[in-house]
Amino acid sequence: MDTTRGMTISGRIFYCMVHCPPRAEGDVAQGRKDKWDGQLSLFGDDSARQAPTGRDIVVFDLETQRSFKDVGGRTAMRQLGMSVGVVYSFQDDSFHAFLEPEADRLVDLLRAAELVVGFNLLGFDYEVLKGYRDVPLETLPTLDIMFYLQEKLGFRPKLDSVVQATLGVGKSADGLQALMWWKEGRLDLIEQYCTEDVRLTRDLYLFGKRNRHVLVSRFSGSPLKVEVDW
Repeated sequence: MDTTRGMTISGRIFYCMVHCPPRAEGDVAQGRKDKWDGQLSLFGDDSARQAPTGRDIVVFDLETQRSFKDVGGRTAMRQLGMSVGVVYSFQDDSFHAFLEPEADRLVDLLRAAELVVGFNLLGFDYEVLKGYRDVPLETLPTLDIMFYLQEKLGFRPKLDSVVQATLGVGKSADGLQALMWWKEGRLDLIEQYCTEDVRLTRDLYLFGKRNRHVLVSRFSGSPLKVEVDW
């Protein structure tokens, strides 16, 4: 039985990289690759982005089909439904998109990772995925950058406020826009937006890893400098 039936090309290739035995050259179609895009200048040299040995370090984010209002509040988070999930793999330096029928394989990928990096994974993304498989994702080795910063700041910063101050770039859209795209059937735009959020989270993680701090913008005054150790 073909367990990868129904997957996108990029999802099929990434799934097989993790689960399938090696195949003869030319047996697997080439998937989409989104290579390093010039952010290297932020870190000075290649050392910050070398592929890890052994199990993979991944950066993960997802977008949903429904809003909290649609499902009756935050207590029904598992009913939000995933529209698109995107994973960045340090091991192959590529982004890989997963649609709703691939949610179970996405869970398998996260459970196999050495470390999962994200922004509000513990309070949102993991809970949404539990709507597809009720497993304790919160026990995975996870660096939730939002929760990490919340413990130091005493409040929950937004991703945009951190990347704007730290990297000098902002988010390309927001979750409400992604919900509109879902209603319009524009999965391509959701994938682009989600991929950009993963890219920003990856770059934020690498900046903090190399420089031992990140910055958080405030309504007034200079950005807050937050020391990090990840």
